[in-house]
Amino acid sequence: MSDPLLPQEDGATPLTDEEREGLKLSYVTTRGDLNAAEQQNILKARNWAQKRTNKVLNRDYLNDLHKRMYGDVWKWAGSYRQTGKNIGIDPIHIQVQLQELLDNTTYWIEHETYPPDEIAARFHHKLVYIHPYPNGNGRHARLATDILLQAIGRQPFTWGRASLRDVGQARKTYVDALRAADGHDIGPLLEFVRS
Repeated sequence: MSDPLLPQEDGATPLTDEEREGLKLSYVTTRGDLNAAEQQNILKARNWAQKRTNKVLNRDYLNDLHKRMYGDVWKWAGSYRQTGKNIGIDPIHIQVQLQELLDNTTYWIEHETYPPDEIAARFHHKLVYIHPYPNGNGRHARLATDILLQAIGRQPFTWGRASLRDVGQARKTYVDALRAADGHDIGPLLEFVRS
């Protein structure tokens, strides 16, 4: 049997041994167990977040959101990562770049720099790019983006109408769109998020 804590799909973030020791649930022995535990925790966090949409552009809110999404499963939930990953910026720059993203997004909204969907797509891309946490960054960034959309009076994205947690064409398209945005082409991500 494979270790449920090892990355199983393209674009997944591997955990260090120390991060893997942060698992709170002794019954998790399969990837399915882990996914189910995290999903149950995420549903509780979604209910909490939808009542607090006006605070999404705040670092404390984003950290609290991550902790609420994963805190029943992981000890490190809501804490910035301390190690380099296969994606993301150097950990010493996380807080500064995250604050810059929040400030930029606030400016984009106030000055209507981009259309609302593009603001949200740019916010999402940069939050994934920063990769603030040891794991769960994609799901966290998607929920935070949907909360941002709700705060500015828009419907949440459809995210390809598929589970992006599982290996498949939708996840590949999503990861490819994020990589295109890394190269300053936001078009594929804008197309994907409303498909």
